[in-house]
Amino acid sequence: MSHTPYDNEPTPAPAPDPADHPDAAAASQVDVADAPGAVPDDVLAKPRWRRDATVFLSGQTVSLFGSMLVQYAVMWHLTIETKSGAVLALSTLFGFLPQAVVSIFGGVWADRVNRKVLVIAADGTIAVTTLALALLMLGGADDLWLIYAALAIRSTGAGVQTPAVAALLPQIVPTSKLLRVNGINQSIQSAMMLLAPAVAAAVYASTSIVAVFFVDVVTAVVGIGLLLLVPVPTLAHAAAGERAGYFDDLVEGFRYLASHAFVRWVLVLYAVVFLLIVAPSYLTPLMVARTFGEEVWKLTVNEVAFSVGMLLGGVLLATWGGLRNRIAMIVGATFVFGLLSVAMGLSTNMWVFFTFMFLLGLSVPPFSTTSMTVLQETVEPVRQGRVFGFVGIVMAVSMPLGMVVFGPLADRYSVESLLIVSGILMFVVITVAVVLPSGRRAMRAAAGPR
Repeated sequence: MSHTPYDNEPTPAPAPDPADHPDAAAASQVDVADAPGAVPDDVLAKPRWRRDATVFLSGQTVSLFGSMLVQYAVMWHLTIETKSGAVLALSTLFGFLPQAVVSIFGGVWADRVNRKVLVIAADGTIAVTTLALALLMLGGADDLWLIYAALAIRSTGAGVQTPAVAALLPQIVPTSKLLRVNGINQSIQSAMMLLAPAVAAAVYASTSIVAVFFVDVVTAVVGIGLLLLVPVPTLAHAAAGERAGYFDDLVEGFRYLASHAFVRWVLVLYAVVFLLIVAPSYLTPLMVARTFGEEVWKLTVNEVAFSVGMLLGGVLLATWGGLRNRIAMIVGATFVFGLLSVAMGLSTNMWVFFTFMFLLGLSVPPFSTTSMTVLQETVEPVRQGRVFGFVGIVMAVSMPLGMVVFGPLADRYSVESLLIVSGILMFVVITVAVVLPSGRRAMRAAAGPR
């Protein structure tokens, strides 16, 4: 996405001259099929973007697959071995809280050092930790604190890695191609959500959790190896050493967030969606069990319907490219979230409910992928790490906070009623966000000429 004018936003640096790039002549051959006529300047500046993006996403996919195997295996292992809700609650705390705390610092680091180095360091640390846990368990150690410690270190690594990955992608992908590439990435992640549970179950059931840990180490090594093949330049200000102190950068990030109306608007919307839609959606298995029956296949269909919807939504977005007006897509998706939440709460037929779950998954990429692309297009490269650090905090805090609110309520009231209330609140919030003068100004700025 190209930069758009915002209050207090410095003028973007001029785009690099395609003629200065040694491979510029090859760009016309690489991207001639993308559109009739002239090749966009941002594509000319990155003639190898297809190769780099493919290698990068391949490595991230392999690494993500291993991480998801560990996530499922640890959850099942703790459930089977302890049968304790308190243990599962603690594992969730250790798995989420460090990422929320570290994300803000990880965002600053992503703006100060080479992002590829940061991702490799985080992946490597996670792999070494997982390998150490596997070796300890092979030796007979099975203390819960070892698993908690490993989860905390893995979560810390995710807090460093996540903003760096989000800020790295715009360095290797032309701005005009970001939405499609993010759509492809969303589809890949959705496919992993379908595949990982089955593979984790097969490996865990046939061997042990230690085997899952070893698989994760191997996938991390493959991911790091592929990332090493992708050239990622250090940001000019960091390479030249022209930077303020660490805490000065941190404070500047907060000031940027406070002064940038549109970025602040997107982050608040993220928080509301995770509180009112994502958190209640985690209670849908409970609704299925209470209303439609406790058969495992019904709970499985519930999860698969959502995941397949997300997968198809990402494919559709990557193929179609989305609306030109990104803000209309984001706002429209939030209205659809509210509508579907109410519809699920009113559903009395199981298959109708599963259809709404599928549609909810289908609606996720138009919101999440588009909003992520908007931030990548809008925020200057030197600040993207910090902004995506804030995004990581919002996501890591809002969903657990929503569960703290809706979880106990689900023991007193029906899940159906909670879905209806959360959907109505979503309508109210997005209406206010659109009607308020500050919201309209932010949306007009973002929807301006590109």
